[in-house]
Amino acid sequence: MTTVSDRERTDVHPEQPIDVAAERARTPGSTTRHHFNSAGAALQTRETVDSVVQHLRLEEAEGGYEAAKRNSVLTERAYTSAAALLGAEPREIALFDSATTAMTRIIDSLRIRPGQKIVVSRSTYVSQALQLLTLRDEQHIGLVIIDNDDDGVIDLVALERELDGSTDAVVCIAHIPTSSGAIEPVHRVGEIAAAHGALYLLDATQSVGQIEVDVTAIGCDVLVTTGRKFLRGPRGTGIAYVSSRLLERLVPASPDVRASSWVSEGEWVVERSARMLESWEHSVAARVGLGVALGQALERGMGPTAVYLGTLAGELRARLSDLPGVEVTDPPKARSAIVTFRLAGIADTVVCEYLKERNIHTISIPAAHAQWDLGARGLGSVVRASVHVYNDRGDIDALVLAVAELAATAVESAGVER
Repeated sequence: MTTVSDRERTDVHPEQPIDVAAERARTPGSTTRHHFNSAGAALQTRETVDSVVQHLRLEEAEGGYEAAKRNSVLTERAYTSAAALLGAEPREIALFDSATTAMTRIIDSLRIRPGQKIVVSRSTYVSQALQLLTLRDEQHIGLVIIDNDDDGVIDLVALERELDGSTDAVVCIAHIPTSSGAIEPVHRVGEIAAAHGALYLLDATQSVGQIEVDVTAIGCDVLVTTGRKFLRGPRGTGIAYVSSRLLERLVPASPDVRASSWVSEGEWVVERSARMLESWEHSVAARVGLGVALGQALERGMGPTAVYLGTLAGELRARLSDLPGVEVTDPPKARSAIVTFRLAGIADTVVCEYLKERNIHTISIPAAHAQWDLGARGLGSVVRASVHVYNDRGDIDALVLAVAELAATAVESAGVER
């Protein structure tokens, strides 16, 4: 079997918005495997990893506090670059160890009252769903799940109907779910939420880094995302945007010395920036690396990135759909970098293991991670393949060929059994 580096690589189009060869050259992992797990944790560039290691070496030589002070410009760059990428102000940006931590801390700081309504989409990820279910059971909030429309995204008519007459509702949706290639109509959700005076929380974990995301245009009050997925940053990094209008009314559930000052025996003051939600202790090295990854995303541009990833994933989706015994499980109008599918008669974990043996990295997503989506559709799990700028047609060819081979064996076995 040839390795990834043995064969000639070809791109999707002769004239394309992304220099794939350059992206592959700066991504060592792309030459040793066919990596289709950017929606889990993307391959980092050499520069990103080097920046993390260099900071750790500085900590080794000088100490953690001293190294943090010396590299403070680099960590501040993560805030300014995140703000630039999202169309926000630096004071509206907070950094965390994950998107889940960010959303949890923000929801806790909203001080949601018993009887207050939270309206969610079926695309909601397990971590947020479990927090909201806990609030429902322990604090008696009203939790309303809006069904999808025929296109497999949130039903906007049902959303508007649910918000009609509410004065303090909270809308919480995922921009792109973990379980399919759907893209929620987040701009229309923002318009509807604003018209009804609802707070709007957006989980952009699977969208930031692969498509253009502008918080002002979307109209969300809160956005959270992670560094490790399509931003190609280190694990253990997350970003939150909190709008200036919400910062004025947010009350941190766990004030921390990071942005609070204990001014007298029983009094403290809180800095009115998103950093009031952070904690003092964190991985400085990871934030240095996140800053580098954010800079590379800005340099590459989200417009060109979205065009390339949408085209590449669209080709993969179409080619898988043509294979006998393969079912693409994405909604009809799915167009993100995430592609989900199943093979008739073969467990998804078996599919992923078969592909891994051929140096093709995908992942199985169980309904336990997306009960309001996969569970509602009667899908126990799906195989998820997600592309990035270091993927090319050679990767697509390898994946489709391997899936076709496995599907053919399943069809032959079924024929023998009959």
